[in-house]
Amino acid sequence: MDLSQVKAAEGDRVRHADLDAFLRYGAGQGYHAPHASNARPDEPIKVIGMRRRIAENMAAAKRAIPHFTYVDEIDVTALEAMRADLNDNRGSRPKLTMLPLLIVAICKSIPQFPMINARYDDEAGVVTRHGSIHLGMATQTDAGLMVPVIRDAQDRNVWQLATEIARLAEAARTGKAKVEELSGSTLTITSLGPLGGIATTPVINRPEVAIIGPNKIVERPIFQGDEIVRAKLMNLSISCDHRVVDGWDAASYVQALKKYLETPVLLFAE
Repeated sequence: MDLSQVKAAEGDRVRHADLDAFLRYGAGQGYHAPHASNARPDEPIKVIGMRRRIAENMAAAKRAIPHFTYVDEIDVTALEAMRADLNDNRGSRPKLTMLPLLIVAICKSIPQFPMINARYDDEAGVVTRHGSIHLGMATQTDAGLMVPVIRDAQDRNVWQLATEIARLAEAARTGKAKVEELSGSTLTITSLGPLGGIATTPVINRPEVAIIGPNKIVERPIFQGDEIVRAKLMNLSISCDHRVVDGWDAASYVQALKKYLETPVLLFAE
C-alpha cells in the first residue's frame, strides 16, 4: 500500500481507521490489495537424453530441409461407414482405427509417385527411391517423440497393419522397442488422433523427403448437387523436401491418395 495515497482524517498522522477507509473506498478507484500469488515457481529443466536427441534432430531437419506443406480436404464419410462395418464383423481381429486404412491408401498410391517414398543423402547428393515402404509411425511417449517402423507396409493387409501398429506403439511407450524397430523408415505418418486440429505442418523425419499428417475428422454440411447433406471431412497435410519433391508432385500425390480414401472399395481391389 502506498501510504502517500492515504489521507489522514485528522492531522498528518495515518491511523488504522484511515487504512480501513482507503481499502474500502480505494478499491472502487482501481486499487487492489496485494494477495498471495497462485503462480508456480520457475522450473529449469535440463535438456538431456531422448529429449536432447529429439531437439537436435528437429533443429537439423528444419535447418537443412526447405519444407513446404500442402493441405487438402477429404470426404471420409464412406470410409468411416466401411470402417464401422469392418469392425462390426471383425471377430477376434483387432478393432480398426482410421490409421491402418490410411496406410493401405498410402501404399496403393505410392507406386505412381516414387519420389515421395525416398531418402535424400544431401552430403553425397543422392536420392534413393525405395521400392518397399518402411513406414515410420510418429508415436508420443513419456520419453518424447519416437518413430517405430512398420516394415514392408505394402505387403500387409489392413488387419495385419492394425496388429503391428498396436504392437509397435506399445513397445515404444514401454521402452521395449528394439533399435532396428526405430530406424530405417522411408516415409513417416504423424497423427494426433482426436486432437488432430484443422491442419498441421509436420517436420520431415530426416533423411526422408516427406511426412503425412492426417487431421481431426469433423462433421459438416456439404452440397451434393442441389442437396445439403451431412459429411465427415478430414484435412490431410503433407510436408515435403522441396529439393526433391515439387509442389505439383505433392498435390498430385494427395489427389491420388484422396481418390482411394473417398472411394474406399478401391482399398481392397487388386
